[in-house]
Parts: sequence; structure tokens; C-alpha cells
Amino acid sequence: MARTDQFDGVSEFLTVVRRGSFRAAAHELGVTPGAVSQAVQTLERRLGLPLFHRTTRRVALTEAGERLLADIRPATEAISTAFANLANLSERPSGTLRLLVHRIAVREVLAPVLPGFLAAYPDIRVDIVTDTKTVDLVGGGFDAGIRIGEFIDQDMLTVRVTPPFTWGVAAAPAYYAAHGKPARPEDLAHHTCLRFRLPDSGDLYRWEFERDGAAVAIEPPGVLTTDDTTLLRAMALAGLGITYVSTLHVASDLAAGRLETCLESYAPARDALYVYYPRSSRVQPKLRVFVDACVRAMRAQEKQPAGDRSRI
Repeated sequence: MARTDQFDGVSEFLTVVRRGSFRAAAHELGVTPGAVSQAVQTLERRLGLPLFHRTTRRVALTEAGERLLADIRPATEAISTAFANLANLSERPSGTLRLLVHRIAVREVLAPVLPGFLAAYPDIRVDIVTDTKTVDLVGGGFDAGIRIGEFIDQDMLTVRVTPPFTWGVAAAPAYYAAHGKPARPEDLAHHTCLRFRLPDSGDLYRWEFERDGAAVAIEPPGVLTTDDTTLLRAMALAGLGITYVSTLHVASDLAAGRLETCLESYAPARDALYVYYPRSSRVQPKLRVFVDACVRAMRAQEKQPAGDRSRI
């Protein structure tokens, strides 16, 4: 048995009511008057009641038509409002932007970008979840994420939002003066290392290097272990040991000579932070303006001398 759509004829009925005639309704809907009349008649047969009094000069609602109009008008107005709201959403940046970001992105991307972004787009609310694990972006209901490039699924669209950077070891000149510089990754076994603990798993982060194209991972010895990168940087600046860090995080310290890198020839490949999102999200105005803001901030940062870049 064919299924009857209970909304068949309703649009034609409402248009005839609003325009006052079948001919005017047909003109608005882009069909013939006969098609409008047929749709209304089909609705009347399904309801078992006439909805209009028809004469050659005018069309008027019957009692049944008046009651139907009174009952469905609030719903049709709500539907019209919903479509209007969606139309506005597709044109004006608004709504809640849900972001899943790696911890490093909070300091390097969000902190510089958000003040100006939120001021420029007061209709956008930003909901941020910080997580160092790889989480299902779409399944978690997020619009976009920010993560190091190598950890992003290949089916995601990506936009780079930081200058390229490398990972490596750094310490204060005073530390090197007292203990010397390691010449090979294995030499770290004889140095005081400031170690990072992964906050989600609790595992000690192993320092990564490359030698002759092969990856080398070192579990560093040390007297301090923490999951706070800000503390690690502070302790390195104080000359208490060597830390493993991105050049992005300590760019101003390196430029000012407060920290110095070593083992540069063993540094792994360069990377960067990227905003990533599914293809279905790319048309959202709220996401487009956020990505644009991140890219503008990155370009401004790249134009500045490293020593002039403000750091939190």
C-alpha cells in the first residue's frame, strides 16, 4: 500500500489562504491554477471535509478550513522561523564552535587568537576540550580540532596555523658551562634531564631523535618529572637541566640566548600545528572565520623577529 504524506496539499492550502485565490497562489508557487486546485481537493478528500467555499468571484474558508488554519498556523510559523534561522546561520558567523585541541595548541594558537576573535564575532560561542589523545572528532560532536600534523587522520581537511618547528633538547648556557653539551643522544644518560609525563596515560615521554633516517627514542634520566610544560621551561631557564621542547614553544628564549639547543643534527623532521575538520564542516561560517583568524595570526607571527614574539 502506498504511504500517504500527511503534508500533501498543506503548502497549497496555506498559499491560497494567504493570497486569497487559487490563481494568485499558483503564480507564487510557480504551477498552474489547476495543479493548486487538485492539491487542495486531494487534501479535502483525505480529511473528508471541504476547506474552501468557491465561487467565480471569491474563495473563503469553511468552518473546517478555519479550524485547520488555526491549528496548523503556529506550527507553520515555527517551521518558517526555523528555516530563517538556518538561512542566517549559513550567512552570518554564529552558534557554538566546539574545538578539540592538543595542549600545545592552547598556548601557541588559542591564547593569541581568541581575544580578537571573540570581540569580532560576538554571536559565536567557543567550547574547547583539551586532550592529548587521538579522539574521534566527528563522533565527539566537534566542529574542528588543532593538532600536530602527523597525528591527524588523512581524510580530514587541514590548514596550517603555526610556523614549522622542530623538536629537540635545550638548556640554559649556565647548564652547558657547568656540565658540557651532549654530542650524541646516548650522552643524555650522563646529564640531568627535565622529563615530561603524558597527562592522559601517565607514561614518561621518550625523547625522539633521528639518526641516518632511523628513529631513536631515549628514556631520559632526571630528578624532575611533570606533566606541565610551563614548569619544564622555567626549570630549564633556571639552569637545572636539559629539557625536550619544540622550537615554537621557546622561540623567544632561543632568540634572546636564554636557552640554547644541542643535538640539532639528530632532530626529527619538522612539523606544525594544523586546524583539521571533516569536509562537511568547511561551509560553516563560524569555522571559516575561525580558521581565517588563526591564519592571520600565524602570518603576523612569521613576520616578526623571533625575539619580539610575545610569549605567555
